[in-house]
Amino acid sequence: MAGEQGHHRGGAQGGGYAVGDDYMRAIRGDDYNYGGHGQSQGQGQGQNQAVAVTLGKGVAAAAAAGSMLFLSGLALTGTVVALVIATPVMVIFSPVLVPAAIAVALLTTGFVSSGALGAAAMGVLAWMYRYLSRGSSSPPGSDKVDHAGAKIDSKAHEVKNWAQQRMEQARTQ
Repeated sequence: MAGEQGHHRGGAQGGGYAVGDDYMRAIRGDDYNYGGHGQSQGQGQGQNQAVAVTLGKGVAAAAAAGSMLFLSGLALTGTVVALVIATPVMVIFSPVLVPAAIAVALLTTGFVSSGALGAAAMGVLAWMYRYLSRGSSSPPGSDKVDHAGAKIDSKAHEVKNWAQQRMEQARTQ
C-alpha cells in the first residue's frame, strides 16, 4: 500500500513518476496500459476507456455550458424585470433625477479634474525643486530647458538690437 501511494504521489518508491502522470494519460485516452501499472490490457478495453473518458468530458462540458446558459438567462430575466419596475419610477421622478444626474456629473468632473491638476502641479513643483537645487545630478529634461532658455535669451537680444536700430533709423530720417 505504501509503495502504491509513493507511486501515485510521484515518490521514490513508485519509480519516480510525476504527480498525476497516469491520471493525465487516462484523461487523454492515449495509454492503453492504464490502470495496472505495467500490466497489459486488451486493445478493446483501452478503446472503451477512451470512449468513456471522451463521454465524461462531453457530459462535463454540457453541464458547465448548461449552467452558464441558465445563469445568463436568469441575469437577463432579472434585468428585464428591474427595467419594467424602474421605468415608471424613472418617468415619475425624471424632473428631479435629470438635473440631479447633471449636477452629480458636474461635481464628479470637477473633483476629478481638480485632483488631476493638483497632482500635475505637485509633479511640476517637485521637478522645479530638483532643477533649482541641482545637487550632483540634474533632473531629466533640464538640459532641454537650459537650451530653450538660451535660445529665448539670444532671440530677445536680437529683437532688442533690431528695435534699437529701427528707432535710430526713425530718428535720423
